[in-house]
Amino acid sequence: MLWRKCGVIASSLLVGLALITPTTASTTATTTSLTMDTYEQPDEATTNFGASVRLSMEGRATISRNTRPGLVVTTAPEAAAPTEAAVVHGWGTRVTGDEFDYTGAPDATKWSVYNSVGHAGKGIRSPRQVTVDGSTMVMSGTPDGTTAGMGAKFARQKYGRWEVRAAGSGDDEYHLVSILWPDSGNWPCDGEVNYAETTGDWNVIKFFHHYGCSNSQTSAFKALDVTEFHNYAVDWSQRGIVGYIDGVKWFEDNDPTHQPPGSMHQTLQLDWFPDSTADGAGEMRVDWVRVYAAAGR
Repeated sequence: MLWRKCGVIASSLLVGLALITPTTASTTATTTSLTMDTYEQPDEATTNFGASVRLSMEGRATISRNTRPGLVVTTAPEAAAPTEAAVVHGWGTRVTGDEFDYTGAPDATKWSVYNSVGHAGKGIRSPRQVTVDGSTMVMSGTPDGTTAGMGAKFARQKYGRWEVRAAGSGDDEYHLVSILWPDSGNWPCDGEVNYAETTGDWNVIKFFHHYGCSNSQTSAFKALDVTEFHNYAVDWSQRGIVGYIDGVKWFEDNDPTHQPPGSMHQTLQLDWFPDSTADGAGEMRVDWVRVYAAAGR
């Protein structure tokens, strides 16, 4: 019993000492390092400090109860550079087009879907081969050449700016084509502007500007993975015709004798060019078509 009483007395003494001992041990045992990194991001004001600030606590010391956790202030990720010619070159507000934000057949108020023989009399263009899935217009070509095409009812005009976001894939016998076609239908005399076209290789994109009754051409080509979506645009003005890919100019024809003589409109086509190789399927996908006013209008 005596040793139990001694133990109780000893415990009471320790408690008493703890009550009168200054609480300095916990603060001296804490070792923290505060670092501050600053970086300027002038276009995105995400804090009240002018410069964005990030504070972090370094070290894994024993932290007392009155030590606050590290404060972290971050900015949103930097936005990617725009790749639309309309944005890069300031074409202003879209005046018409199609965002393909619906399902079913292409909007009949905006498009005339082809129901005819295929390009150069090869294959068939069938309305069954084109559909809209809620975000994208899809044209599908079968191995036997049943494919699709359609022409816009909107923006039938002389001069303007057109831009499409498109991709394609499949058999090389299928060609993705985005065209300005003469409203008169008088081809070749009234011209044709193929501002995005593949010709048997999904890794090369081409521009063909047809002019004159002799079907003369100026053209350009560029290595590009066409199976990935890109933005293709054409700016047609009194000064000439300029082509863009992802906002970068890659074609220009300023010869006034090459100008189309009348109004034109957008067409989208998945054309079939059968050759001696085995036939396969193809596909063309378009996220949107946008039309902007001509320069100076």
